[in-house]
Amino acid sequence: MIRRITASMAACGIAALLTAVNALAAERPALPELLKALNLSGYPSVMQPPEFSGFTADGQKVSLPGLRGRVVLLNFWAAWCLECRPEMPAFERLHREFSVRGLAVVGINAREGTATIREYAKELGLTFPLILDPKGTINAAYGVIGLPTTFLIGRDGRSVALAVGPREWASKPARAIIQALLAEPLPLKGTR
Repeated sequence: MIRRITASMAACGIAALLTAVNALAAERPALPELLKALNLSGYPSVMQPPEFSGFTADGQKVSLPGLRGRVVLLNFWAAWCLECRPEMPAFERLHREFSVRGLAVVGINAREGTATIREYAKELGLTFPLILDPKGTINAAYGVIGLPTTFLIGRDGRSVALAVGPREWASKPARAIIQALLAEPLPLKGTR
């Protein structure tokens, strides 16, 4: 027996779907609450991060425009920075777990040489891109005044949050922030 869907049946179905979506949204904390849990500073929704382009110690080119459509965790660090070191394994775990879902973890080194960066990456087992910034150009563009400094950038290219100093990136709040950003829709083609 073939049954026709009436307008009232469709309306009931849509109402049920909207109720379910709203219930799921109510269970998830809003992004500002999540940022507060990790003591991150948020940005106005229209703020755009400076574009950058650089090379890894292995000669791979990485640019912010090339990462469009991905959530970007951009960490400024140095091998001599004692507070940077404990964050790196957490970034590596986030990279391994969430890169297939659209997370790009990128490290920007503060004025150190290729050999130092390679040794540091090998020692800590880091596989995410570590970009050379020998003249501090990228650091200056982002206004980095202390290490570590970490920026979160949404799929749509907007600046989401900033952390100056170390954070617990292996914590449940950090994972919740990453998951919330990954759950945001991909930007439409032709938009930032």
